Amino acid sequence: MARPYSMDLRERIVAAVETDGLSCHEAAKRYGVAPSTAIRWMQSFRRTGSVSAGQMGGHKPKRLRGVHREWLIERCNAGDFTLRGLVAELAGRGLKVDYRSVWAFVHDERLSFKKNARRGRTGPS
Repeated sequence: MARPYSMDLRERIVAAVETDGLSCHEAAKRYGVAPSTAIRWMQSFRRTGSVSAGQMGGHKPKRLRGVHREWLIERCNAGDFTLRGLVAELAGRGLKVDYRSVWAFVHDERLSFKKNARRGRTGPS
C-alpha cells in the first residue's frame, strides 16, 4: 500500500515556495515531485496552515444497521423480493444504498432464497 510523503519533504516544498520565492512548479522540480502535488500542498497549507497528510484507509461502518437492519430482515422474511426492489424501498425510507451493499447484507444474513421444488418453483425441463 502506498504511503504519504514525509512531513520533512512537505515542509521543505512549502518553505521553498513561501520563503525562497519559488513557484510551485520550480519547487516540485527541485524536490522531485509532481507539480500538482506541490500545488495541492500549498493550497492545503494556505487553507489550514498545515501540510500534514490526511487519514488513509480505516474502517467504514456499514450503513445497513440498527433500525434499517431490523426492517430489512423482516422484509426479506416476509416474502418475495428483488435486490433492486429492496434498494428502491430503502431509498423510500431515506437510506441511500447501492445494489452491492444490499446483496452483501442479504448474503451475509443468509436471507436469500433459491428456486427449488420445496418452494413450488419450476424444476429442470
